[in-house]
Amino acid sequence: METILTIENLNKRYGRIQALKNVSFSIQKGRVYGILGPNGSGKSTTLGIVLNVVNKSSGNYRWFDGNVETHEALKKVGAIIERPNFYPYMTAEQNLKLVCKIKNINYAKVNEKLELVGLSERKDSKFSTFSLGMKQRLAIASALLNDPEILILDEPTNGLDPQGIHQIRDIIKKIASQGTTILLASHLLDEVEKVCSEVVVLRKGEVLYCGSVDGMSSNEGFFEISSNDNEVLKSVLSNLDAVGQIKEEEGKVLVYLKSELSASELNQFLFSKNVVLNHLVKRKNSLEAQFLELTKNTNPKSN
Repeated sequence: METILTIENLNKRYGRIQALKNVSFSIQKGRVYGILGPNGSGKSTTLGIVLNVVNKSSGNYRWFDGNVETHEALKKVGAIIERPNFYPYMTAEQNLKLVCKIKNINYAKVNEKLELVGLSERKDSKFSTFSLGMKQRLAIASALLNDPEILILDEPTNGLDPQGIHQIRDIIKKIASQGTTILLASHLLDEVEKVCSEVVVLRKGEVLYCGSVDGMSSNEGFFEISSNDNEVLKSVLSNLDAVGQIKEEEGKVLVYLKSELSASELNQFLFSKNVVLNHLVKRKNSLEAQFLELTKNTNPKSN
């Protein structure tokens, strides 16, 4: 699977404040990733660094397996990291055409993207007449004009009413279904759970968890295991009553539980079936428990 973005041991200091501490994770093509954390956890700082608007203190990041220089790579990235900023006296269509002119994009993309975000009927309305939710949807349309390989959103539903939140989430799901990779930063547990398949949890600039949302939200926790023959391993696991869902990702078998099972019980069962594990990790926290944990004692100055 193609790697869109790789971040390795990223650090950022603002004077005495360490905003990021050895942050590492990667973004695979075609998935929806969430960076989850309270205000001050380092979400915006991380996005700012990879978008080349904030200088890192140390560490590395590379776009598209490092085959493209950052300046060229960012032409394949669509991003909204600040409040939408358009000319208030111009219509939605005029604003997007101006973006096309600046970026040398075909005007045909304007109507296509307005349709995608549900603003076709308001294309002749001035930006100043738009609600906050409509302004955010227009910003998403603008970020998609160049058909980016990845769309980056920083707190996309911040300040919106419930209807606006629902509309933005539906648009994100629609964009993802068309194959665009998405990375969104949010402090909302609900948002990440409903929109994302993968999550990176940050607290005070440190990664607490990196993996699937399913893995974090499993009530009984889940195991990450592997053996010399994962196909045999999965077959044996399917006969264990405590096991719910079984997935394989990047050489590891993820075992989601529907009832309690300890690591020793799992290991003993597999050994009795002549399956020897070479990797065994149990994740215990639910997404809610993890989020409650990370919101304790946070430093609001570090984002």
